[in-house]
Amino acid sequence: MHEGLKSYWTNIKTTVRTLKKGLEVTGRHMIDARKQRDTIAPNEQNYFDQQNGLFTVQYPKEEIPVPDHGRYKLHNEIEDCIVCDKCAKVCPVNCIDIEPVRATEEFGKTSDGTPLRIYAAKFDIDMAKCCFCGLCTTVCPTECLTMTNEYDFSAFDFAEHNVPFANMSPLEILEKKKALEEFNKKKEEAKAKAQATQPASSSGRPVVKPSVKPKATAGAKPVMKPKVGGQGAAKPVIKPKVPGTSAAKPKVVIKPKIQVKKEDDESDKPKAKPVIKPKVQVKKTEEQPKKAARPKIPLKPVVPPRKKDESEDGQ
Repeated sequence: MHEGLKSYWTNIKTTVRTLKKGLEVTGRHMIDARKQRDTIAPNEQNYFDQQNGLFTVQYPKEEIPVPDHGRYKLHNEIEDCIVCDKCAKVCPVNCIDIEPVRATEEFGKTSDGTPLRIYAAKFDIDMAKCCFCGLCTTVCPTECLTMTNEYDFSAFDFAEHNVPFANMSPLEILEKKKALEEFNKKKEEAKAKAQATQPASSSGRPVVKPSVKPKATAGAKPVMKPKVGGQGAAKPVIKPKVPGTSAAKPKVVIKPKIQVKKEDDESDKPKAKPVIKPKVQVKKTEEQPKKAARPKIPLKPVVPPRKKDESEDGQ
């Protein structure tokens, strides 16, 4: 009875002590809550020095600064875009949709001096599909495609994430397409006229004049190239003439040796190769019934014939 009463008061004492510790921590934070911590970027040196004060930001009125070099919402400066289509090809999720219209001539230049020869009839980026890999900004030759520091672009409809950047009206697009068609038509007509002016052969194909080689001058001698033998050709050996020897040496005629083949010589005849038939292995299938094993018949012992004794022969 005495031990149970002692443990009861011990538990009450522990409860009061832990409650007091918790209230001290809460009271300290309530006192520090009278001041607000400064909103600084995470890459600042004294970011972790601020341990006391309110840290809650009244978003969207207040925003925490983000690093400048981050992967956020894409933006395209369409005035500097040459519509090279590299960003659309490198995109792993196909979130960039481009419709180019080729111009008949150069119509301007970008900020870095690159000539503009293609109109951007359509340049849409679907940020709902974007995986924020940054590959499109890397391959852009004029650096017109960049990532901004806008990280919150939530919307109630997915269609709002499809951001258009082209600034051409439908009427302008139609005019540029018609101008390109007329330009290509005139180009083909001029090409057909040029082919028609050339004289045609009996087959109907234009005659191609052979190229005229330049005539050689009268005083120039023809250049004789020495004949080069093959790789296995032997060079002729020229022996020097010895002075004082007027008599010519007789030529020695060497008759070629004729090899007569012996008819009885069987070593020259090719030997016939033995025919080896391949062994065919027959696979046993489960459908074929197994042959019943024959019962083994025990062998009878061989008894030699009995020899008759001489006594029996006498009787």
